[in-house]
Amino acid sequence: MTTSEELLQLLHRHWTTVATGLDDDELRQLADVLAQMRERAAADDPPGVARAVRRLRRTLSALPPEHPVCAALGGHRYAAGARELPSPATIDAVLDVLGAPPPDPGDLLRTARLRLLAAPALTEAERAALPGGQGDAAGLIGLRAADRTVRYPRFQFRTGTAEPLPVVRRINALLRADRDPWGAADWWLGGNRWLGGVPAELLGALPDDQLERAAAELVGAL
Repeated sequence: MTTSEELLQLLHRHWTTVATGLDDDELRQLADVLAQMRERAAADDPPGVARAVRRLRRTLSALPPEHPVCAALGGHRYAAGARELPSPATIDAVLDVLGAPPPDPGDLLRTARLRLLAAPALTEAERAALPGGQGDAAGLIGLRAADRTVRYPRFQFRTGTAEPLPVVRRINALLRADRDPWGAADWWLGGNRWLGGVPAELLGALPDDQLERAAAELVGAL
């Protein structure tokens, strides 16, 4: 189970994505609850720290469910004794980064898109040259690179062909890939704590309906 100290260390380690995953009001609440936690820890007040930790948990629950910090929330053990109190140094470290300028969202977006474009993919010409690639691209994720070429992540097709996997098309529809291909690609190619891995790598290893339920939960379709 995650202790208060471990939760704060995790928060510090993933600060960049925490800062972009919370809005301004939530960040202010985070600063307030951390200041309260430092005050109560300095006063050796375990019940006060436990109350602050509960407030911290509620604030962090606003993060996207796939965020690494969220995985620690469900198994969090609230401080009940002096040995379980977060150290003032750890609280100060989080408060220090909280006061730092937030990361540039544009830089984060560019980095994320470069990561997605680096995944195995087919160009339009490569797709058309393979068996099953003569049809239209409806229901597929197509990522437009800086050179204006469109790249279709390879996981969407049967091995050795450009024939789309039906389950991929169904999930892409749930993820509204026609409107947000980058967001859909990020779901497929990023880690998923419910599925225990990267969805694109779990195709064929997990039942199709399990993958579909995970995507449906994300968009609130269930």
